[in-house]
Amino acid sequence: MLEAAAPIRHPASQMNAPLSHPPKTDLKPDAGTTPVMAQYLSVKAGQPEAMLFFRMGDFYELFFEDAQKAAAALGIALTKRGKHQGEDIPMAGVPVHAMDGYLARLIRQGFKVAVCEQLEDPAEAKKRGSKAVVHRDIVRVVTPGTLTEDTLLDARGANRLAAVAIRKGRAAVAVVELSAGVVDSVACDLSDLGAALAAFRPSEVLVPDRLFSDETMKGALDGSGGVVQAMPQALAEPVGAKDRVQRLYGVSALDGFGAFEEAEISALGLIAAYLETTQAGKIPALTPPRRSGESGFLAIDPATRLSLEIDRTQRGERDGSLLHAIDRTVTSGGARALAERISRPLRDPAAINAGLDAVEWLLERRDLRRDLRDALRASADVARATSRLALGRGGPRDLAAIRSGLKTAQGLSALFAATANDPLAGPPARVTACLDRLALEGDLSHLLAELTDGLMDEPPHLARDGGYVNPGHRPELDAARTLRDDSRKVIAELEAKAVADSGVAFKVRHNAVLGYFLETSAKAAELLLRAGPDSPFIHRQTLANQVRFTTVELSELDAKISQAGHRALAIEAETFEGWRREVARLAGPLQGVAEALAELDAHAALSEWAEEVGAVRPSVDDSLCFAVEAGRHPVVEAAVKAQGLPYTPNNCQLAGDGVGASRLSIVTGPNMAGKSTFLRQNALLVVLAQAGAFVPARSMKLGVVDRLFSRVGAGDDLARGRSTFMMEMVETAAILTQATGRSFVVLDEIGRGTATYDGLAIAWATAEALHETNRARTLFATHYHELAQLEERLDHVCNLSMKAREWNGELVFLHEAAPGAADRSYGVQVARLAGVPTAVVGRAREVLERLENEKAATARLDDLPLFAAAEPPPPPMKSMLDEAVAAIDPDDLTPREALEALYRLKGLAKT
Repeated sequence: MLEAAAPIRHPASQMNAPLSHPPKTDLKPDAGTTPVMAQYLSVKAGQPEAMLFFRMGDFYELFFEDAQKAAAALGIALTKRGKHQGEDIPMAGVPVHAMDGYLARLIRQGFKVAVCEQLEDPAEAKKRGSKAVVHRDIVRVVTPGTLTEDTLLDARGANRLAAVAIRKGRAAVAVVELSAGVVDSVACDLSDLGAALAAFRPSEVLVPDRLFSDETMKGALDGSGGVVQAMPQALAEPVGAKDRVQRLYGVSALDGFGAFEEAEISALGLIAAYLETTQAGKIPALTPPRRSGESGFLAIDPATRLSLEIDRTQRGERDGSLLHAIDRTVTSGGARALAERISRPLRDPAAINAGLDAVEWLLERRDLRRDLRDALRASADVARATSRLALGRGGPRDLAAIRSGLKTAQGLSALFAATANDPLAGPPARVTACLDRLALEGDLSHLLAELTDGLMDEPPHLARDGGYVNPGHRPELDAARTLRDDSRKVIAELEAKAVADSGVAFKVRHNAVLGYFLETSAKAAELLLRAGPDSPFIHRQTLANQVRFTTVELSELDAKISQAGHRALAIEAETFEGWRREVARLAGPLQGVAEALAELDAHAALSEWAEEVGAVRPSVDDSLCFAVEAGRHPVVEAAVKAQGLPYTPNNCQLAGDGVGASRLSIVTGPNMAGKSTFLRQNALLVVLAQAGAFVPARSMKLGVVDRLFSRVGAGDDLARGRSTFMMEMVETAAILTQATGRSFVVLDEIGRGTATYDGLAIAWATAEALHETNRARTLFATHYHELAQLEERLDHVCNLSMKAREWNGELVFLHEAAPGAADRSYGVQVARLAGVPTAVVGRAREVLERLENEKAATARLDDLPLFAAAEPPPPPMKSMLDEAVAAIDPDDLTPREALEALYRLKGLAKT
C-alpha cells in the first residue's frame, strides 16, 4: 500500500495553519484484545489518518479517537465498548442505511473516511468455528475530491480532485473529476499557477509536502478553495509517477496522450497514487488527459474570479453569479459543461468563433432547439452513472440512466438527420462533432438493445434486492420466480388441506428460524399433541398462547421456495454483473456520448438565454480592440428587470494603440452612480465573449484578451494579518507585474484605503504604469478627480464619468457613462441619502465648502514628471556563487552529484 498521506486541512478553518499530524493513540493489540478488535486495529493501521467506518451488522462502528471526533462532528452519542490496555474504548456508530447523510457531513467538514465492509456472510464465518471473525477490509477511502455518489454530489457542479507539481521552474495542475471520469492537465509558468488552479474550483488539492514552504504554492493554494492534502514528495518523482500513470491507464507509454512536461507527469502521478489508495485497487474509467497549454485559456486569477463573481458570489453562493444568471441548461451534465465553459474562457479566436457558430445556428432554429431541449430533458447523467458502474458502486438505476442517455442519443441523431446534409443550413463543426459521437453503432447499439429488453422501466436502487430484470429476458429466472411467487397459492392450498385433515384452525406462518410452519392456539393443539408419533403433524415449538407444527410436505415446500428465491436473486445478480462489465468495457464511448449530450445542452442553453435577453454575437479577432455599444450587466439587468425597472445600457471603447485611440479610461462620478457596475459589466462581457456566448449589448468587437484582472472592492484578510489596504496593494501588485498589452484590467478606487495624498500618489503612479509599461486595456474608476489630468498628459487616456443630477434638492443617478470627467463627487448628498443625521450632513457641507476653496491639490500636480520617464534601476549583478546556486535543481541531483555541488559551492564562497 502507498505511504499514507498527511491529514486534510479544511479551508474554512485551517487554510493558513501549519501542516501538522494529530497525536497518535497507541493502537496495538494486547493480551486482552478480542478477535474483532484485533481485526479493527489491523485494518486501522492501513489507514491511520482516515476515520474508519467499521461495518458490524447493521451499523458502521467507530472506535477510539475516531469515535470521539465523529460524535463531536455529527452530534451522535458517544458510548464505550470493552477495554484496551486497561482503558475504556470510546465507541460511536451510524446505521448502514443512513450512512450517506453522515458521510456527507463528515466530508464537508474536511474529514477523510475509510469504509471497511463485511466481505463474507456471517453464516460462512461460523462454519470456521464459533469464534471465527467475519472477513472485513477497506473497500474505499472517501475524500472531498473522490466522491461518486449522487447523494454526496451537486448534480449541476463538478467535483474535482487536483494535484499540483513544480519541476525545473515550471508548474502543472492535473485534475480528475472521478464522478465523470474526465482528466485535465495544464502546464504553465509559476506566475499562472494560481489562475490555472482556481479555474477548476477543485474540492481537494494534492501537494508534495516539500512544496508547502514554497511561496508560489502557498499563494495558489489560498485561492483554490479546496481542501489541501499533503503527499510524500517521492510520489511526485517523474520516473515513478510515469509508471503509476501508465498503470492507471493500462498502457506501456504515454506518447499517445501527448508530449507531457515533467511537472505534468508529476502532478498526474500524484493523482494516480491517490486513486490507487482511495479506490482500494479498483480501476476507474478515465478519459485520456486533456492537455491545455497556458495559451489555450483566458487567465483569471482567484482575486478576479471573486471580484467578478463568475461562478460563485463573494458569499460563496451560486445564486447571484454570472453562471446562475445565464444558465438555461436542462441536464446536470450540460450544467457542468456550461460551468466549465464560463470558468475557463478560451483565448484562440478560431476556437471561440466555432463555439459562437454553434450558438448562432441553434438560435436561428427555434423549433429545432425546442425539440432538442425537450429530448435532453428525458436524458440522464450518463457520465456519472458510467463512472459508478466502472468502480463497482453503481446499481440498476445507473443502468437505467445509461439506457436513457443512449435512447436520447439515438433520438437526437434522427432529429438532426434532416439538417445534416443541407449544404446551406447544415450544422456547424461543433454541432457536427457532437452528432458524430451520438451515432450508436456496434457495441453501444447492442448495449442499448440489451438494456431495453432486459432492464425494467423503473428498477430499484440496490442490485442486491433483485426485481430489476424484465420477465422473459432469462427463462431460468422466470422459472425460479414462478416457484417463488406462486408459493402463496400453493401454501394457501396446503393450509386448507391441513385444516381439513386435522379439524384444527391452522394458519401457515413463516420466520427466519423455522421457515414455514402451521400455527394454532394452545387449546386447539391439545388433541394433536396427544396423537403420538403416527400423526402427520410434527410438533416444532410451544409458545405461551400458540403451538407450532410442521409436516413433511410443508418442510419440502419450504426448501424449494427458499432455494427458488435465492436462485432468482443469484440469476439477477449475475445478469447485473454482466451488464456492469459491459458498461465498464464501453466506458470510453459512453463518456463520449455523455460529453456530446452535455455540449449540445450548453450550446442550446446559451442560445435560449441569448434569445431571452436579446444578446448578440460578439465579433472576436486577434486585434487589440474593445468596443461595446449599449452593453448591459447580465446579472444586474436580471435583478433590475425582476423588480420591473429598466436597465440603462452603456457604451465603452478601448481601441488599443491606434492614433487617437484610448486604451485607458479614467472613470469618475459619485458613489452609487454605477462605476463598479460599469467596470464589472465590461469585464464580464469579455468572459462571455471568450466563452463562446452571446453578449447583452447592441454590438461588441473584441480583440482576444490573454489575462483578465479585476480589483473592484476588497476586504480584510485577518487570518494573514492583512488590512483592506494591504490586500488592495497585493492585488494591484499582481496586476502591474503580470498584465500585458493584450490584457484587460478593471480597477476601482485604488489608494482609497490610506491617507489622501498617499492614495492619490499611488493611483496616479498605477495609472501611468498601466498606460506606459503594461499597455493593457484598462478601466480605472476613482474619486481622485486629479487623475482626469492624465487625459491631457498621456496619449491613450480618456475620461468617462457616471452622470448624476440634482433635481429639487434631490440627487438623481442616471447610471450613464459619458465622455468627460465628473465635476464633483456628491459625497455629502449620498451621505444624506444613506440616512446620516441632518446635523452631521450640514456640518459636512460647511467643511466641504472650506476645503473646496483651497485650490492647493491641483497645483502640486502641475509639474509632476511622468512615471514612464524614469528608467528603472539596473538589476544588481549576480555573483558567480549566486549563479551557481540558481543553476542547481535539487530534485534532479543524485547523492554523488549533490556532494560534488556542495564542494563546488564551498570553493566559490572562498573566492
